Amino acid sequence: MASTLSPILLLAIALAPLLGSVLAGLFGTGFFGRQVTRAGAHGITIALVAFSALASLYVLWQVIAHDAYFNGTIYTWTLIGHIPIEIGFLVDSLTATMMVVVTSVSLMVHIYTIGYMVDDPGYQRFFSYISLFTFSMLMLVMANNMLLLFFGWEAVGLVSYLLIGFWYERPTAIFANMKAFIVNRVGDFGFILGIGLLFAYTGSLNYDQVFDSASILSYTSFPGTDWSLVTVAAICLFIGAMGKSAQVPLHAWLPDSMEGPTPISALIHAATMVTAGIFMVARFSPIFELSNTALSLVIVVGAIGALFLGLLGLIQNDIKRVVAYSTLSQLGYMTVALGASAYSVAVFHLMTHAFFKALLFLGAGSVIIGMHHNQDIRYMGGIRKYMPITWITFLLGTLALVGTPFFSGYYSKEHIIEAAGAANIWGANFAYYCVLIGVFVTSLYSFRLYFLVFHGKERYEDLPADAEHRFEKNEKPKESPWVVTVPLVVLAIPSVLIGAWVIEPMLFGDFFKNVIYVDAAAHPAMADIAATFHGWLEYGLHAFMTLPFWLVVAGFVVALFLYVVSPATPGKIYHSLSGINRILENKYYVDWVYENVFARGARALGQGFWKGGDKGVIDGFIINGSTKAVALIASLSRKLQSGYVYHYAFSMLVGIIVLISFFVVVR
Repeated sequence: MASTLSPILLLAIALAPLLGSVLAGLFGTGFFGRQVTRAGAHGITIALVAFSALASLYVLWQVIAHDAYFNGTIYTWTLIGHIPIEIGFLVDSLTATMMVVVTSVSLMVHIYTIGYMVDDPGYQRFFSYISLFTFSMLMLVMANNMLLLFFGWEAVGLVSYLLIGFWYERPTAIFANMKAFIVNRVGDFGFILGIGLLFAYTGSLNYDQVFDSASILSYTSFPGTDWSLVTVAAICLFIGAMGKSAQVPLHAWLPDSMEGPTPISALIHAATMVTAGIFMVARFSPIFELSNTALSLVIVVGAIGALFLGLLGLIQNDIKRVVAYSTLSQLGYMTVALGASAYSVAVFHLMTHAFFKALLFLGAGSVIIGMHHNQDIRYMGGIRKYMPITWITFLLGTLALVGTPFFSGYYSKEHIIEAAGAANIWGANFAYYCVLIGVFVTSLYSFRLYFLVFHGKERYEDLPADAEHRFEKNEKPKESPWVVTVPLVVLAIPSVLIGAWVIEPMLFGDFFKNVIYVDAAAHPAMADIAATFHGWLEYGLHAFMTLPFWLVVAGFVVALFLYVVSPATPGKIYHSLSGINRILENKYYVDWVYENVFARGARALGQGFWKGGDKGVIDGFIINGSTKAVALIASLSRKLQSGYVYHYAFSMLVGIIVLISFFVVVR
């Protein structure tokens, strides 16, 4: 018998981070005084996020052990006619999983921030922002209707703007947060159109009522076309996901978001903002399952990102940007799974990726601390003996990322490849080869980063003499403090173990029963891969006979040769492939197109409206023209007001003659 979760508990989980944000933000930054000290800011926010994390674990246990469930209204905000606009929660297995991922990763980031931001003057403000970010993401995943979903969606975007531009004195940070904000607004325009279409034709904003009406929408045509309404709505929703989850071509904001502090890079790229689009498509699986056209678009866009954005990681020298392009590639993998109707696999990879990607970002931050905040991997090397905890945890995260057998990333990524191969929609073959080649690319850039940072010659003394990150003579890197290393160790555990632990119930059990909907007859990918699964152990052992495993090995061997055995070879390859490198260094010219076509075109259009419309029509014709007309009438009227009596007598005589003539003509 299914039990009902307590709405008070759910409300407390969502509002606890908000309370921490308000206390640290209003009473720790000088807004209402500085009653909350630096220690108070991190103490309050960590305690409240820890409460949300523990309570979320309890909710997940209730969902698993007692089939607990909640779908209800917390507060009715207003009415549109007879349609209620509600604030309500839907907590099922999908939501509970996301709640645990969001709050647990956020908790580790909060703890890590104590060490990373220790000398920053905006300490309390940062803790306020990341707690507000956590609240926004919880509202997004816990919503039971499209209105609250959109609130969380926009709140995450707004707080990301504040966090990416946290160091607002840097022009690059201001450019990056504005870029993220604008690009996400493009995706959000499509998202709100999709929500509006579903609301207009179903008469409801609640998920359950919209999904119940979905089959009717598949027989309804979009006005003026022969397109199915459900196809148009699904594509509009996916455009929103493209912006939030950084899919081609709306991905350009994410690498630049590295201008923010490293803790928020981990939070944005691991468990929160970029996974919102993946979660949304999985939640709307009843809509997407009715449109092969939309699924084809999803799988092709995801495939392009998985391979071609991963290639950009090969030429990055900033440690955080390498991990950022890895995120773009892995989001592409998740999107491919969504397009193959393997929604549970996408959520599975979302979960495993959250842990090992947070580990890699926080590990990169630990390296940055040890390197005096130098982020250029060309001036690192050989630091494993000075930072052993950072080294081993970063290695574990790397092994999970590349898909090493028995690590969490292996189980999720391998099933994405299989799902792409088993899908029977247009674009699936292209996606299969993209994600397959992407395995080698991921292995190559991951081990390139690993070897350049932790192995080989110590190059940090080669920094230019005027560089601000130089070491003193005979100074060596040292391990980060415990508040930095403890989160690394904690995140390393699920990065290794959680895949094998949860794969069977999550992918092949009834964990997502009645939550994620798949038309098995039309989209048999999940059924096909389920037929060959015989347990996590056998699946892990089987890896050694599969092509993806040997592609991982090939990437490792090539990286080992290029960056450890023969470090002069990459330079020779670089010069021999100058044309390709130019394309990669310019990021396929996507930014150039945005800046020189869209941005410049928008400026030209704006100037045209300003000069032609505002100055010419409004100011010149309407305002100034009416002024001139009044002046002309006034000047003529002045001539009639002469002040001489005989002029007025003459005017009266002429008027009488005109009136008499008029009446004579009329008669």
